[in-house]
Amino acid sequence: MPHSVRLTRVLISALLVMAGLSLEAQAQRPLSFNERDEAARNVAGAFDYYALVLSWSPTHCSTPAGSDDDIQCNRRDGRRYAFILHGLWPQYEKGYPESCRTRRRPFVPETLIDGMLDIMPSRGLIIHEYRKHGTCSGLDPAGYFQLARQLFSSIRIPERYVNPFETQYVSPRELQRDFMAVNPQLGPDMIAVDCARGARGRLREIRICFSRDGEPQACGPNEDQRRMCSSEEVAVPPVRSMKPDADGAASPSGTFRSPLPSPR
Repeated sequence: MPHSVRLTRVLISALLVMAGLSLEAQAQRPLSFNERDEAARNVAGAFDYYALVLSWSPTHCSTPAGSDDDIQCNRRDGRRYAFILHGLWPQYEKGYPESCRTRRRPFVPETLIDGMLDIMPSRGLIIHEYRKHGTCSGLDPAGYFQLARQLFSSIRIPERYVNPFETQYVSPRELQRDFMAVNPQLGPDMIAVDCARGARGRLREIRICFSRDGEPQACGPNEDQRRMCSSEEVAVPPVRSMKPDADGAASPSGTFRSPLPSPR
């Protein structure tokens, strides 16, 4: 047999062996939920990681909806909200589940709602977040909001964002660095910044990613920073507690509306 023919057969055999090993490795690799059959989506407890979503309350309060939001923006007790808990979102590596079916009706007890208002100042938001996202965690309302509070409390807010009285302008990367400076457990790939479109768009929220076990982890394509906020600089509006009246004096007024700064 000519030497060239034998060499060709050896190379083909080697390639087949390598291909078999590659297929075996792919078969053994756990599939993320977005790679599985469509029927496996929106199943309670079936997801890859969590995104803890912290909304910048002053941005909501500066909108027409916020101007009529007495609970969050026009409080009579003078309390000011900065970062609030928007929600804890189960995520696929790409995409996310929503409104998963549960054995019981996704009812959030009034006592549980009252217990969350200090960090989620909206009854409507609390109910919405459990129905749309909490049901997909596989946890009941008490377990879901307990975990949400635990993860929210694990994040230290940098001092400059605790109670600012003037508008600040920062880059998304600077905001990430501020959070990493006081939260050494976080890396830049674990934090994403969301802002309104346009030059110096207002800060809307930040997302911090956690594993299913509640440990910080890198975010997925859902938190693509270029898609969420491509501005070189974002505006961070100051906190507020009262709505100015026609004479410029602070006075609470208006009716309640739910503070949902993004479609989710």
